[in-house]
Amino acid sequence: MGISSPFKDQTHPYTLSKKLLPYALYALFPIALLRLYLHPPSLPQSPIDPLPNVNPIIFPSSSSSFSSSPSQEEESAYEIPCDYTNGKWVRDKLGPLYNGTSCGTIKDGQNCISHGRSDLGYLYWRWKPDKCQLPRFEPKTFLQILRNKNLAFVGDSMARNQLESLLCMLATVSTPDLVYRDGEDNKFRRWHFPSHNISVSIHWSPFLVRGIEKSNSGPNYNKLYLDYVDERWAGDMDRMDMIVLSIGHWFLHPAVFYEGDSVLGCHYCPGLNHTEVGFYEVFGKAFRTTLKTIAERRGANGNPIDVIVTTFSPSHFEGDWDKAGACPKTRPFKEGEKLLEGMDADMRRVEVEEVEAAKANTEQFPGFRVEALDVTKLSLMRPDGHPGPYMHPFPFANGVKDRVQNDCVHWCLPGPVDTWNQILLEVMKRWDDQSRRQV
Repeated sequence: MGISSPFKDQTHPYTLSKKLLPYALYALFPIALLRLYLHPPSLPQSPIDPLPNVNPIIFPSSSSSFSSSPSQEEESAYEIPCDYTNGKWVRDKLGPLYNGTSCGTIKDGQNCISHGRSDLGYLYWRWKPDKCQLPRFEPKTFLQILRNKNLAFVGDSMARNQLESLLCMLATVSTPDLVYRDGEDNKFRRWHFPSHNISVSIHWSPFLVRGIEKSNSGPNYNKLYLDYVDERWAGDMDRMDMIVLSIGHWFLHPAVFYEGDSVLGCHYCPGLNHTEVGFYEVFGKAFRTTLKTIAERRGANGNPIDVIVTTFSPSHFEGDWDKAGACPKTRPFKEGEKLLEGMDADMRRVEVEEVEAAKANTEQFPGFRVEALDVTKLSLMRPDGHPGPYMHPFPFANGVKDRVQNDCVHWCLPGPVDTWNQILLEVMKRWDDQSRRQV
């Protein structure tokens, strides 16, 4: 007995094979094409012409449930972090990441929706980098990476703006408890997330270094001591695992600058008989002192710390600050419509240079990591995202007034500042990935 065949006619095998050959070829042809598509042959790559449209690889989220095989770990060493600096704002149907009317940590002056702003188109844009993707914020991933740690925002009101944005995004999955407050206008506060044992705090320090702020009862200028950090925040450094530094606008005010016990010079100080010095140099010195102090206190003693420098956030005043229409735009700028130049570009340049200089010294301080959160250009492109007159509740309820105060510096919440924290999370995911591979 032979093996049974599915074919009925077995009397003429040669004739049958001849008849079936064309059909067999037709059947095999698409299979061959499919294999070629799924498993293309390796071809020699030209040393001159790069592959088109190759995007930087984004580091995987630390929340991934699988373990990397050795080959995957070797490949990850060649991963290139996404460059979020250049891109454009594109329409986003999903809208904001949280409900501004129900988030309880927003400062009144930035709660634009509750204050009656009705043109809500500014809420439906997202930042699209040129060569990679910026994922939507994942609050659970952020909390998981930061579990059992302390995150501190240090700086001026822009640091507070970014902090309050982050708290609103995290509160969508875990409610924080306010456990400490102190100072005028609650300039020093701390929240605790019991779900992950995380502390998030804000420390008012508009210069980062030691300073005496101008006041109505004293001199009408600031005093900055550039050799010393401000111990109001630095005194708590031992309890910080990550620090976000954000300053800038206060350096534009009149000030006298000191190095040691001597006056270095001043900025806009008529009548004081001091040498006028550019505030860019002073701005850089403040960062240099701050980053050096953090590295020396924490980076060298086996107690690691991560530092983020949020770059300068431009304002968008187009007229008098106290008249309606000071920042009237209702859409983002298009690419090329607004250039990063002048003071905005110089402030950013100083910060990036100081971060790069600090990175060059990290070999001496293995526990110290620092990165620039470069948000200057993407913020420059959003003239529509400020409170403007809606820093006050319903400013036009009784008609348009001759004088109305405008805020064209800070950001509405929700608003463009939320993107800063989306990028912050991507930096944290990359660092977390690096830490896990070094274990």
